[in-house]
Amino acid sequence: MRLSRRSLLTGTAGLAGAAVVGRSAKAEGARSGAAVDAVVIGGGLSGLIAARELVKQGKTVTLLEAKSTIGGRMVNQKVAGGGVIDLGGQWGGKTHYRLEALSEELKLKRYPSYYEGKGVFIWNGKSYTTDLFNDFWRSIGFSNPDDIDLPEKEKEAALQLWNELFEISKSISVEQPWTSPNAQVLDATPVSQWLLERNAAPLAQWMFGWICRGNGAQVFEPYESSMLHLAWSMAVAPPNETAEDWLFYKGAGEVAKIIANELGSRIILNAPVFKIDQDSSGLTVIYGDCKTVRAKTAVVAIPPPLRLNIQFNPPLPPRFVQLMRRTPMPSKWKVLAVYPTAFWRDQGYCAAGSGNLDVLEQTADACPPEGNPGIIASFVSGNKIGGFSQLSHQEQRALVLKDLAAYWGPQAKEPIELVIVRWTEDAWIGGGYGVTRSTGAWTAFGSGWQDDHGKVFWAGTEQSTRWPGYFEGAIEAGLAAVKRLNAVLA
Repeated sequence: MRLSRRSLLTGTAGLAGAAVVGRSAKAEGARSGAAVDAVVIGGGLSGLIAARELVKQGKTVTLLEAKSTIGGRMVNQKVAGGGVIDLGGQWGGKTHYRLEALSEELKLKRYPSYYEGKGVFIWNGKSYTTDLFNDFWRSIGFSNPDDIDLPEKEKEAALQLWNELFEISKSISVEQPWTSPNAQVLDATPVSQWLLERNAAPLAQWMFGWICRGNGAQVFEPYESSMLHLAWSMAVAPPNETAEDWLFYKGAGEVAKIIANELGSRIILNAPVFKIDQDSSGLTVIYGDCKTVRAKTAVVAIPPPLRLNIQFNPPLPPRFVQLMRRTPMPSKWKVLAVYPTAFWRDQGYCAAGSGNLDVLEQTADACPPEGNPGIIASFVSGNKIGGFSQLSHQEQRALVLKDLAAYWGPQAKEPIELVIVRWTEDAWIGGGYGVTRSTGAWTAFGSGWQDDHGKVFWAGTEQSTRWPGYFEGAIEAGLAAVKRLNAVLA
């Protein structure tokens, strides 16, 4: 079956289906410099939520978005076979109550993720058909360990370390992790070192690498961050609460489109901000081709490292700057393979795959309920992107299809459309989802991570203390920023 032209690996520079609303910075002219109660910087979900809440409260708002489209990491796109894919996040979780309420308010229908049938675990080239785990604390990848024919001693040793991690996570303060028991030692210890000190076998090392690179609250290699940060990510985004529980019929990106349409001309596109000046009466935001917005307050809802691209006057506190420099955006690309139907369902599988393959460490069913078209979602994560990104598009495609076929058989080599979203190559996103902190960053510099800067209030999913890296965290952070902002406007 022949791939469509668009199915050759695509980046995020031109996202079909992205919301194009509001005004262009090039057309601002006379309106530039108009005073508003709040300027919101960043048109992803968190910024949209903050702006929407402020408008509901009767505030005057301008939202500045650097790109030509709105939505940030919440963008959907139509694909072959009449389907819809999300080029950013897509799932809602069992305890994502704010996202669920928002979907009901916007009258967007949802459906449960497909987990009926068997999964697959691949270890060193051998494939095991397995039941899905009943308890995340006793799982290997997505699989029930009892169905994996590996030495019992090796599996139990890995699961013992797994449970030790989760016990540590129970002791972590989600708002002040540096105050947690044994925080200094945990933050000085990279995950890889912790494993070596416990003589972890290859299976355990892979399991920890899999959760480091794949959990929605962060993405990093085990040698890049500390046990404190990994345990914190388990505490703020508990894996046992099923973060991938449901999807939107029209794609999650529809949420951003609807809110953007509500805000209308309050949104200015192609408006990257490069300076914020504060004084006693408010602040001046300089964006685009030296245009300005005068405001009483600002909400900055962009990925944390990008905050340093803005010149602040007065400047940001040095410790806060140091923390941002130790908070890189993760290396993560998203893979979406589209098929005429969900053939794996007919074979008794649910497309939940995991294993130590060359490129794709996990897969998931992302189809509509009827399985037409069939859609498998996956990711290229961590340092795998380093070498993978240097290959030609055709070589990348071949490696992706090889791994998909290893999981789901020869039919997986014949998608009608293949999309790879290169998050790291989008200058206004910078990488995948979640919060990464380098080893030692929490205890040395973390105490100011929630501190606002005068009349500038931080938002964005990474700012949340509950489900950071997810849509739920984006909503929480946007609403929390508005609450703090209102104290200044009162």
